[in-house]
Amino acid sequence: MKNILIINGHPNPASFNFALVEAYKKGALKTDAKVETITIADLKFSPNLKFGYQKRTELEPDLIESWDKIKKADHLVWIHPVWWGGLPAITKGFIDRLFLPGMAFQYRENSVWWDKLLKGKTAHIITTLDQPGWYYRLVFGRPSVNQLKKSTLEFCGITPVKVSYIGVIKTSDNNQREKWLTKVYNFGLKNK
Repeated sequence: MKNILIINGHPNPASFNFALVEAYKKGALKTDAKVETITIADLKFSPNLKFGYQKRTELEPDLIESWDKIKKADHLVWIHPVWWGGLPAITKGFIDRLFLPGMAFQYRENSVWWDKLLKGKTAHIITTLDQPGWYYRLVFGRPSVNQLKKSTLEFCGITPVKVSYIGVIKTSDNNQREKWLTKVYNFGLKNK
C-alpha cells in the first residue's frame, strides 16, 4: 500500500487549487493507497525561519504533525499556484521551517557535501499558472519548479519529481477546468 501525502500550498480555500487537491484525493482513494493531506494555510505556525540555521526555532505542534506525515509518505503531491514566479509565501515558510538540517538533509562536517535524508520518496508538483506552461519554462526558466524540485526535494533525496502545469487559469472556462480536474483525478488513480 502506497502512502500518499497531498500538500496544498494555496492560502485561499475558494481557489481552484483546492478543487485539484480533492480531484487527486478522489482518484487516489479509488486505489489501495493511504491518502493524507496538509493544507498549509490551516496550520498554526510562524513561517519565518528567524535565525536561519544558526539557532533552532522550536517547531509548533502543527509542524511536528506535518513532519510526521512527510516522513511516513512514500509519495508527496505538492499543489500550489505560481505567484510572481515563485511559491506563495506561506508555502515557502512551511518549507523553510520544516526542511531543516538533521531532518531533511545533513551537511557533512568540514565539507561542502551533504547527506540526503529523504531518499526513497517520490513527488509530483502540480502547479497552476496564469500563463502557458511552455512560456513559464522558456521565458522565465520556471523558478518555482527549480526552487521546489531541484533546490528542495531533490536536494533532500526525493526522486523522481514529476511536474505538471495547469493553466492558463485566469482565462479558463468551466469546461477547461473540468478537463484539468479529470487529468488530476487520473494522476491520483495512477498514484503518480
